[in-house]
Amino acid sequence: MSWQISADQIEDLARGAAVFGTGGGGDPYIGGLLARRALAAGPVTVVGLSEVPDDALVLFVAMMGAPTVMIEKLPSIDEVVEPVHALATYLGRPVTHIACAEVGGVNSTIPVVAAAALGLPLVDADGMGRAFPELQMVLPTLSGVTASPLALSDEKGNVAVLNTIDNGWTERIARVATVEMGCSTMIAGFSMSGVEARATLVDGSLSRCAEVGRGIAVARQEKTDPVSATVALLDGRELFGGKVVDVQRATTTGFARGSALIEGDGATTLTLRFQNEHLVAEVDGRTLVTTPDLIMVVDAETGEPITTEGLRYGQRVRVLAAPADERWHSSAALAMVGPGYFGYDLPAHRFDGTVSDGRAAVA
Repeated sequence: MSWQISADQIEDLARGAAVFGTGGGGDPYIGGLLARRALAAGPVTVVGLSEVPDDALVLFVAMMGAPTVMIEKLPSIDEVVEPVHALATYLGRPVTHIACAEVGGVNSTIPVVAAAALGLPLVDADGMGRAFPELQMVLPTLSGVTASPLALSDEKGNVAVLNTIDNGWTERIARVATVEMGCSTMIAGFSMSGVEARATLVDGSLSRCAEVGRGIAVARQEKTDPVSATVALLDGRELFGGKVVDVQRATTTGFARGSALIEGDGATTLTLRFQNEHLVAEVDGRTLVTTPDLIMVVDAETGEPITTEGLRYGQRVRVLAAPADERWHSSAALAMVGPGYFGYDLPAHRFDGTVSDGRAAVA
């Protein structure tokens, strides 16, 4: 069922997407500013997957690069739409629908900007149901949907179109180009028909983001606990609460990589390890949750989600966990997004305490 998204709904959407973004996906505030500007001329129509015609041309539009860079290198609306124009020209047919590659921070609102500026409908779905750091880490990859041709643009006016042999190579080449273009670019790719979109995307994810973001705001207005409200909406659980006592973070090879220490009661310490997104949560050396399930950090009082680039010494936070789309726990998916892929010799620890050992599938 279709609905309209207007400028006054962006704050809820961006807040909820920052929760699902598991620390990554870029600053939701920056994305929200750009989306509100693009929506000034009128709302965007959001359509369900079932409403996308079989012969549609659906494109992901997103920011690629290190979220830490985007805080200082703000994109423009022209920069967002240039890759879509370039890809339509390359493909020789008009784009009919815009979709989110991930529901995470800025990458939930950049597609709103593209849809508003181009006058196209936005699909109520995304490619992950969360955020992941690399371009090939979307469910369409598991079904053979190719990322290329992929278009990139930067703030200087450079536009490139890549045609590569597989999605891994698209990530490698686009990442190098993104570093050379200032460590953040706008991209468009993963061209899909309506049939492919319905088979591979996470249905209703934008609606879920708006619901979670609105739930946090309502809980604050009603002076109830917004964190408990978030846990209930996510069907998740609270892992830990405490004070951030150390953050180690660096922008390398186009990613924000690092770790954070959170000191809780009883001399316990939780360690978070991240690459744009939180990948591993450990308490005193014992693994609690790993990718692909969701690990989220929120302000202890307000429930406001905190990105990995926003973590600071002294913050009082609570750490939450929630289940990923079940397709991420297949052997092929764990080979692409499980802890082994990121260099951790660990099985995948689910949010509910069970373990899926995908290490044998990792090359």
